[in-house]
Amino acid sequence: MVDKTTDKQKKEEILDADLEYIINEEKKLKEKLADSSHLERFTKDLMLFMSLIKDYYKGNYRDIPYKTISAGIVGLLYTINPIDIIPDFIPFIGHIDDALVLTFCLKLIEKDLQKYQTWKKSQSTAKPTTHLKKKA
Repeated sequence: MVDKTTDKQKKEEILDADLEYIINEEKKLKEKLADSSHLERFTKDLMLFMSLIKDYYKGNYRDIPYKTISAGIVGLLYTINPIDIIPDFIPFIGHIDDALVLTFCLKLIEKDLQKYQTWKKSQSTAKPTTHLKKKA
């Protein structure tokens, strides 16, 4: 019988490693999105997902199922990796497989991404509490 605590810890370690990798590759992802007409349409959603990943990694936002984070990470890892089903260096069609994978992954996480976006907006509109000292 597999120890559930150990299994959960292993998943979290793998997830943390993937999150770190993707956060460090954000610049590469932005460049790839800008360079490909097939991937341009995903820019807004992927940048929102990158924000979600950062907030999840920092512990600011954890109200998201593991399967959502996993699906998004798979999509990003596939997109960032230049070696895939159709290599990215092939003109005109090199990014088609990336677009298909992203479409599928973003469809899977759409509701949770919208939920995160609502949370993110509420965080930016929340007014910070200031503690003023009374003057004597």
